[in-house]
Amino acid sequence: PGARPEAAGQVEHPERAPQEGRVDSGAGAVIGPLAQVLAAARAGGAVVPVDLGPACAAALWSGRDEEALAVTAEVVGEARAAGVLAALPPLLVTLAQAELFHGRAGQARAHAEEALALAEDVQQVQWSAPVHSLLAYLAAQRGDEDGCQAALRTAETESRGGAPALSGAPWRSWAAGLLDLGHGRAEEAFAALDALLHAPDLGQVSALRAVPDALEAAVRIRRGEELAGPLARFERWARRSERDWARALVLRCHALLAPEELAEQLYREALALHARAGRPWEEARTALLYGEWLRRARRKSEARAPLRSAARAFDLLDAAPWAARARAELDASGAVPSEPRTAGPLAGLTPQENQIVRLAAQGLSNRDIAAQLFLSARTVGYHLYKAYPKLGVASRGELAALV
Repeated sequence: PGARPEAAGQVEHPERAPQEGRVDSGAGAVIGPLAQVLAAARAGGAVVPVDLGPACAAALWSGRDEEALAVTAEVVGEARAAGVLAALPPLLVTLAQAELFHGRAGQARAHAEEALALAEDVQQVQWSAPVHSLLAYLAAQRGDEDGCQAALRTAETESRGGAPALSGAPWRSWAAGLLDLGHGRAEEAFAALDALLHAPDLGQVSALRAVPDALEAAVRIRRGEELAGPLARFERWARRSERDWARALVLRCHALLAPEELAEQLYREALALHARAGRPWEEARTALLYGEWLRRARRKSEARAPLRSAARAFDLLDAAPWAARARAELDASGAVPSEPRTAGPLAGLTPQENQIVRLAAQGLSNRDIAAQLFLSARTVGYHLYKAYPKLGVASRGELAALV
């Protein structure tokens, strides 16, 4: 786990013949199917399940999340049956991460909380900071600002004086950045995520997998070119992982950076890969970005299908701010609501004015609104100037009560 991320998917070593069923400790990679790795480890005298956790964690480094999920769950079951409680906290952390990457946030949260309780019971205090950091990320995904901030504070306190590799710092940076990105604070999101991508590697999978989020934040504030290096590293890793979901994320990143004549094909290819990858969180994120792109291209009727798909997925994932964003984009596309709505105070606004006023009422600045909607701050100010007389208000401060 202390290996550099770009080596994580490496499986060939010219100085020795490839061999099934082993862990390459130098690259942090699992060589061969994980089940074979563990079978070989058992045959070689590994203590079950104590010695098997590192191989499960290493599978996440290689992008082999489906193997990590299945085999870690099996090893956790063995640890429970054998009553080996001391082996469970790190195994449950790996299991929670694998579940999170598969879009099973509820199960991930339950296993993370169990890991925390067990770590306290068996006095493995070193796991407190990384578990709270993971819980902070899960709260950020839901858009739970209070829960995320509380977990971040606890993790920061628990990490003081501990080993750097178990500090959970990369997960905390990712959580803070995702929380800001979900709430439309692109500048703050970019600051947190860019710092993560350029921090010393602490052997955490989050330091690599945060690249697509960082790039989205960067593009929203027109700084996408600054992440060419991290994106290239992520693309190399995705290519070695040979996973559809990883290739889909690379295509999404390139779609965000691409000129108009190329972006649509990249989004479509990404969604086609997502459809068979079983990653609802990332698929919904790509669908939302594609829908936003279509609406900006004035193809409003075409934008509605991906936006509706994204909104439904975010609802199932309990990702409230992301679902709200998808629905705001649907409103801006002129979609007819699935349920009749009574006329409200914003009924006289254009779809664009409605969207901007709602974001301003949440406390976002013109700059943040511009980043979220891929507009200029001047354009946002213009729409607010046009909306105020229609709403009968004179200032931004009156919007929250009105909305």
